[in-house]
Amino acid sequence: MTSNDLKLAQSIASVKEQLSKEAQLLVGSQIEQTLLTDFLGHNIGHASFYVKVANAQDVQKLVSWAVANKISITVRGAGTNLVGSTIPKGGLIIDVSALNRILELDEVNRTIVVEPGVLLSDLQAYVEAKGLFYPPDPAEKHASIGGNIATNAGGMRAVKYGVTRDYVLALEVVTAQGKLMTLGSKCLKDSTGLNLKHLFIGSEGSLGVITKCTLRLIDKPEFTGHALIGFKSLSEAILSVNEIKHALLEPTAIEFIERKVIALGESFVGKSFPLPDSKAYLLVTFDGKQEQVLERLNLCQQVLKSQHDIEYLPLNDGEIAANVWLVRSALAKAVQASGMWEPVDTVVPLSAISTFVDYVAELSNTTGVRILPFGHAGDGNVHLCILKDSLPDELWGETLDHILSSLYHRVYELKGKIAAEHGLGRNKRKYFLAEVNQDELALMRSVKAAIDPNNLFNPQSGYAN
Repeated sequence: MTSNDLKLAQSIASVKEQLSKEAQLLVGSQIEQTLLTDFLGHNIGHASFYVKVANAQDVQKLVSWAVANKISITVRGAGTNLVGSTIPKGGLIIDVSALNRILELDEVNRTIVVEPGVLLSDLQAYVEAKGLFYPPDPAEKHASIGGNIATNAGGMRAVKYGVTRDYVLALEVVTAQGKLMTLGSKCLKDSTGLNLKHLFIGSEGSLGVITKCTLRLIDKPEFTGHALIGFKSLSEAILSVNEIKHALLEPTAIEFIERKVIALGESFVGKSFPLPDSKAYLLVTFDGKQEQVLERLNLCQQVLKSQHDIEYLPLNDGEIAANVWLVRSALAKAVQASGMWEPVDTVVPLSAISTFVDYVAELSNTTGVRILPFGHAGDGNVHLCILKDSLPDELWGETLDHILSSLYHRVYELKGKIAAEHGLGRNKRKYFLAEVNQDELALMRSVKAAIDPNNLFNPQSGYAN
């Protein structure tokens, strides 16, 4: 440890005395590797200091100390990020996972106030027990609400209900000056100057620390119905998405999955998926009044059967439905269990989904690397899993870089974006900087410079300098 490191360690130790007794401080080698990486665990960062905070005042004191000592800050929650946003490159980790209380439920105004460490699964269970509903539904239910907000997470239900941004009414944040501020309010409408809370939604911890969240709720739908639709090809399945939407059926979710991807999920969970002879599937969901949902499921079947040779299976049987969702929810974990892999999260206009997926198939064939597509077809969000399989270690990095560069370039050509709900983090930074409009990038960085003039929050991640 250098003399400067020693001085900093002594300095933060003095700050620790000012923190809540529940706050936990780790220094240098005391910090476990699991706290220096993300969900994938492929890359391990480094940090000088780690503090699990107990309240917003702890955050204020730590940020003020970091600013005074020009120490970079990485904010961490549940650690489920997939793009390296929580991997530190030195400095201080502020862990907000212990800020996990539900503070207020206002059933009259349909709002709830929670701390950022509350898990999505806990929030959804809590409000649904009260007959209320929090629509954002990313696949990782053990992600924290703060992390969902920091990446503007979406999920399957985005096609009907929108994404996290649409349900954030107010945020309490600690700024880069150590100030505790509330941005927004419980009001559904607001044209009172700039709506600053929106800058923090999707910012990936680059502007400050979220310490409290006020979220909008709606009434829980009376009934939810699902159908599994089998197609002869993936392209035909994807082209059918617009037919469903143009029929004004208002689906809650439309998922597309190839049979070869399903096979991985089946093997992983030990359950069979229905319609095994199909090459691809749409998994369609409707919610609302029961009579209306059943009518729309029937109309969906009629619309598709009039145009395609399909297999249509209403998921009325409880066991079959449970197996379908079990396999679907296990896809990412199944891929992870198969060995080294890289997740890709992109979004393209609905009209371009088929074109993009065809390009993915061509790229997979030319490189000899398995690239498995699935995703939220109703909103253009295409997820890909790039598998290393038996490719030698010495070739993996170069090959992966070529594939990612090609994929993301094609996304931009199709007027899409390379991050739909996972963020940019460190993993996508290189590819984002290669494709983004430079005037747009300059504007992003000017905003960060105004809010975080010392560039301490998550520097060299995403768009940041």
